[in-house]
Amino acid sequence: MKQITITYNHEEKSFTEPINLYQISQAYQIDHPMAAIVEREMVSLQENMHRSCSVEFIDLTKVTGYKIYQNGLKYLFITAVNNLFKNNEVRFLHSVPKGILAEVCFDRMLTKEDVGKIKGQMAKIVSDKEPLVPYHLKPEEAYQYLLKKQEPEKAKMIPFLSHDLITMYRLKNNLNNFYTIMPYDTSLIDRFDLKYIGKNQVVLVCPNIALHGQVPEYVHYENIIANFTASQKWLRLLNTPYLAQLNQKVADYQIKDFIEVNELKFSNDILEACEAVLDKPDVKFVLIAGPSSSGKTTTTKRLSTFFKSHGYEPILLSTDDFFVNKVDTPKDEFGEYNFECLQAIDLDTFNQVLKQLLNGEEVDLPEYDFVQGIRIYKGRKAKLKENSIVLIEGLHCLNDDLLPFIEAKYKYKIYLSPFMPLSIDRHNYISTLDLRLIRRITRDRRSRGKKVEDTINEWKYVRKGEEEYIFPYIYQADKIINTALAYEMGVLKVYALPLLHSVTYDSVCYSEARRLIKMFEPYFTITSELVPKDSILREFIG
Repeated sequence: MKQITITYNHEEKSFTEPINLYQISQAYQIDHPMAAIVEREMVSLQENMHRSCSVEFIDLTKVTGYKIYQNGLKYLFITAVNNLFKNNEVRFLHSVPKGILAEVCFDRMLTKEDVGKIKGQMAKIVSDKEPLVPYHLKPEEAYQYLLKKQEPEKAKMIPFLSHDLITMYRLKNNLNNFYTIMPYDTSLIDRFDLKYIGKNQVVLVCPNIALHGQVPEYVHYENIIANFTASQKWLRLLNTPYLAQLNQKVADYQIKDFIEVNELKFSNDILEACEAVLDKPDVKFVLIAGPSSSGKTTTTKRLSTFFKSHGYEPILLSTDDFFVNKVDTPKDEFGEYNFECLQAIDLDTFNQVLKQLLNGEEVDLPEYDFVQGIRIYKGRKAKLKENSIVLIEGLHCLNDDLLPFIEAKYKYKIYLSPFMPLSIDRHNYISTLDLRLIRRITRDRRSRGKKVEDTINEWKYVRKGEEEYIFPYIYQADKIINTALAYEMGVLKVYALPLLHSVTYDSVCYSEARRLIKMFEPYFTITSELVPKDSILREFIG
């Protein structure tokens, strides 16, 4: 029998064929392995090894491993529901902080007791160590199978995939497609919780990378879920609930009208926020917060235009312009500058400027020079008038510690985030995190000259800052605006794909770049010529 040598983390071990990557991962005592990288290509743990090579294992501490785990957890949930209830339909609506929002429909309303049974059934399937076996089907076979399962929106996606074979995974008696590699067996999907939030909706609480793969305590964000649900309902009214319908609009030269309707809806959302402020005559400060690449700059400018149309004179401020000088920026536990924390802002100067404005004084407004890492003054002045309103955008604008001396009645808080309402199909969607990362990669390269690898490497620090400094305050928002455009992935594909393909085999970011490339596969490209000049998408594509 043939002997092969596998090297992992500079450690060599000898193995006798036949052996697969999961068995090898166990020899190296990898905790919750999800996939492996062999010669820079990500492969499933079911793959048999036939020659000596180096291997890198992907676990729950890596974004790619986390995505695989999420898809495995979705499949586990579907299987448990199918075991308990006949004639059901499970839909995964979107990602939410700490988890996945699911909807279960059958002949009656779901109850808390039902959810407890589903959780118990999931635990049983986990303990049974059921394998997730890949099956490679011809496109026509996959198409017919999905039609027979009464999943037409999935079947319609098959012709859009340029593969000779379609890889689906079998769990017990079901085949399904999640567009990713799946875990080796169900014993690896043992960390989760279920929270019933009513109206047949359940949140699958997932392990958290920041907590080293442990399951966090669930925090319910009703305002986010309500916003997303409204956006998805709106798409259903447009007969475009899934990607297949959007692709058909592209193919039928109907995408221009769809883009115009999307842009009009976004404008109406901003108008609603503006009118809500106008209904509160005491409000003098509108604070606009949102995570990276949520479109804060464009949204603030658009709000400014709406206020001007109502006779106001907006004063625009960015908390970034009040950063302390770079040499004075606090550092994190790794000795890196922490630009995400509240202390990265010169709060004394920021609050002094706002106090002077409230007192009717004219103030000098700074601008932060990111190249030199210092605040500079270019003669920009501002003075609060009778019809003035101050629009402040920044990471910490939901945090009352930013403006502790201003009473709540004078403030109106808006939270922005791109919740993509268009699902690929009933079981697959584009997460908010992935959409923001794609936006950031595109913008960083265009406007800041950054390499894709730099943006990807920085992302974990950006995410850490968001988890700590933004998400805990979302509940304080008076208004949430969804800044995602249902068509934007087709446009971003034109810009992002060449950048992602530029990541070479020897890069540590190669597997993540390949994951993002695969994410674009089912989307038809959409020309940016159809994107209006004032669209929020222009903030990222130029």
